[in-house]
Amino acid sequence: MVGLGRMGGSMVQRLLGGGHRVVVYDRREDAVAAGVQAGAEGAGSLGEMVDKLTPPRAVWLMVPPGNATEEIVTELAAMLSRDDVLLDGGNSNYKDTVRRAEMLDGRGIRMLDVGTSGGVWGLREGYSLMVGGDREVFLGLEPLFKTLAPGPDRGYGYVGIRGSGHFVKMVHNGIEYGLMEAYAEGFELLAAKEEFSLDLAQVISIWRHGSVVRSWLLDLAEQALKEDPGLDAVQSYVEDSGEGRWTVNESIDLGVPAPVIALSLQARFRSRQVRPFGGRVLAALRNQFGGHRVRASDCEES
Repeated sequence: MVGLGRMGGSMVQRLLGGGHRVVVYDRREDAVAAGVQAGAEGAGSLGEMVDKLTPPRAVWLMVPPGNATEEIVTELAAMLSRDDVLLDGGNSNYKDTVRRAEMLDGRGIRMLDVGTSGGVWGLREGYSLMVGGDREVFLGLEPLFKTLAPGPDRGYGYVGIRGSGHFVKMVHNGIEYGLMEAYAEGFELLAAKEEFSLDLAQVISIWRHGSVVRSWLLDLAEQALKEDPGLDAVQSYVEDSGEGRWTVNESIDLGVPAPVIALSLQARFRSRQVRPFGGRVLAALRNQFGGHRVRASDCEES
């Protein structure tokens, strides 16, 4: 039996398919309704969700990191009982996780941090789960992880003490930044060689089989380019959700070089700038010392 606070519908369906009893709550009523339609029991509040669960409870959070997670963990700390387990499947900063776990310890509530990867494809492909916390608590809830993972013997595991699950997921996402940037740069280079008129989706299709650069990200790139060969419907604006920054900060704190991840994060920052000031400074300096021509701004004067 597990209560799912703010959990995605695909995770609910996968757990239900594994024979687990599920109670769902989300601030959005339509999300709760979707869970009920899939076969879960709905709850109108966190308190109602907790009341519907039989102790010892397992409550799994899928909430944005930061204040949202902090608020809900604080609320649940006052509702849950000794030996209940709180699982944080969101992308929380591992330092926050360690602090929250210590706070819950004082109330006799156990906590597992579950780094979760899989996104919208989780229902079909399964989720990759990196679990930190008390090993005995992990073993007691292992059937949940086996159900959510790609298979009962792969794609999940206990990685270490509290905070380690979110730390491993943080580095996982940092690596993801680097991989995505490398693919993006390579595809841009291929597209720029106009004289060859390369079909990028075809090239990717070749790479997907037998190549050392094959990956699920490459599979997704092929799908995106088949749907929109020029990616004309997509803006060159890339957000970051925090994990890349934390990974770079950690590399600095530990003195471990991570230049690819750091530069991929900087590339995301650059993608959001329409007229980057730094680029204009470079152009102005080149003009000042060398008299090189600068291109006039196309911005209208006010």
